[in-house]
Amino acid sequence: MITIRLRKKRISRSWMGDVFLFLLLAAVGYFMAMPLVFVISNAFKPINEILKFPPDFLVKNPTFTNFTDLYHLLSGSWVPFTRYIYNTFFIAIVGTVGHVLIASLAAYPLAKRKFPGKGFLFTIVVLSLMFSATVTQITNYMTMSWLGFLDTHWAVIIPAIGSSLGLYLMKQFMEQIPDALLEAAQIDGCSEVRIFWSVVMPVVKPAWLTLVIFSFQGLWGAGGAAGSMYIYSEQLKTIDYALSQILAGGIARTGPSMAATLLLLTVPILIFVLSQSSVIQTMSTSGMKE
Repeated sequence: MITIRLRKKRISRSWMGDVFLFLLLAAVGYFMAMPLVFVISNAFKPINEILKFPPDFLVKNPTFTNFTDLYHLLSGSWVPFTRYIYNTFFIAIVGTVGHVLIASLAAYPLAKRKFPGKGFLFTIVVLSLMFSATVTQITNYMTMSWLGFLDTHWAVIIPAIGSSLGLYLMKQFMEQIPDALLEAAQIDGCSEVRIFWSVVMPVVKPAWLTLVIFSFQGLWGAGGAAGSMYIYSEQLKTIDYALSQILAGGIARTGPSMAATLLLLTVPILIFVLSQSSVIQTMSTSGMKE
């Protein structure tokens, strides 16, 4: 397996600096973790604790009633709950795999090969990052309409595959690969396809694992309000849409909606936990050059 070893920069810092940095990071981490802890706590609160004002941060009398009520609500839906789960996983997995694949294939020549217009193309990629999804929503809708993808899963998947964020991230990371490594592979007789799959992709594994997380998280919740713009059939809607209908059920469904929120967060968090070491490595080395 090929790895790139970056020289670690030695940092000279006093013990007071270490203590200050630790306290600062602990404070920032505490405030960042508070919303997640509050969501977990609310999922196990009885209705009287949920509606209490000011609310308690942690649950005092934990219960699973919210989850059982949620199960009964979903059991009464005329579309099977498993259909919502299938739609959600289909959009998230196909969109994520397609985005990582297309972004990596496009980033490789931009990062390691020379051709006319390379700088101009990358400038377009950077400029596209400055437009929010809301700005491009109408043009995306018109494009999906012309392609005949409205009321299909592809209306959500195709724009996600063409997102420029993955291309930018993969290109920046591939630039760190030494040219000598690719030249050695060429001397050994490897084709461009073999170099890309056997040399480049294993080296940039932390980058595409990070991209998997970002893409999956984005697509996991893409079937809600935004997805309803493209998907109209109830059989094609995703789990977050089904759960949003529970949230819209009024104060009587506050408890099940808290349980639904926790379930909706569980899968993206689980994926992040499984690949967090690669994400940290990507964040710490992105933009560095030997």
